[in-house]
Amino acid sequence: MFRTAELGNKVSKSDFETVAGDLRIEMLELQQKLRSADFPVILVFAGVDGAGKAASMNLLNEWMDPRWIVTRAYKDPSDEERERPEYWRFWRDLPPKGKIGLFLSSWYSRPILDRVHDNADTIHFARDLERIAQFEKTLADDGAVILKFWMHMSKDAQTARLKKLDKKGIEAPSVLKKQWDNLTRYDAFIEAAEKTIMRTSTGQAPWMIVEGTDSRYRSLTVLTRLRDALRDRLGAAGAHPKARPSRQKVPAVAAETAPGRSRCA
Repeated sequence: MFRTAELGNKVSKSDFETVAGDLRIEMLELQQKLRSADFPVILVFAGVDGAGKAASMNLLNEWMDPRWIVTRAYKDPSDEERERPEYWRFWRDLPPKGKIGLFLSSWYSRPILDRVHDNADTIHFARDLERIAQFEKTLADDGAVILKFWMHMSKDAQTARLKKLDKKGIEAPSVLKKQWDNLTRYDAFIEAAEKTIMRTSTGQAPWMIVEGTDSRYRSLTVLTRLRDALRDRLGAAGAHPKARPSRQKVPAVAAETAPGRSRCA
């Protein structure tokens, strides 16, 4: 499943700059149209350490109007959250109609981490994934556009990245230690990710596997996927903005959407 996200795809700086201006303007125009729409947009980011999850969320906030974006990254539940149903903290953070929600370490985190660290057996993991699928179906049935990005790097690429961070000494030792530990569990993460994507990638809430090694390639993949989804949904609603002429076509980006059933996180 992940082999197509280990091809070493790259976008040159000149190619990126050629399309960046027009793409950014179109994203802002689509966001403006979205404000009067009767549905929200939900983006979920998950994947291996260092593959660009947080960077992609930061870029979206930079390129678009952050006043109309809800951005959330979750840590361990607070005492208040532990006293309530597990999904309570996700429900209360969902974006209202007309806004975009960006979620990191979302409802996928705990199930995947429990499975990787042997805190959940196969049966409990399957139940968690079923619950996620039903949760997302409820959101989609109510009109939400849901896009999910699994940011991927090969084990060799991740190893090289950690060695580079170790050498530069720019990352906190505790953070690096955790990332090295996660790397020792790389195969377990990938196995859990494959099962997660196979069960929860649906027509209403699809996963896209994004090669995260090259930042420009990764950025264009995420941005164009969101742009196309907004175009399609706003167009279907009769609110498609007039297309702005582009100086050059966006360089092709290859990413695989895993089939659904008809560190991650």
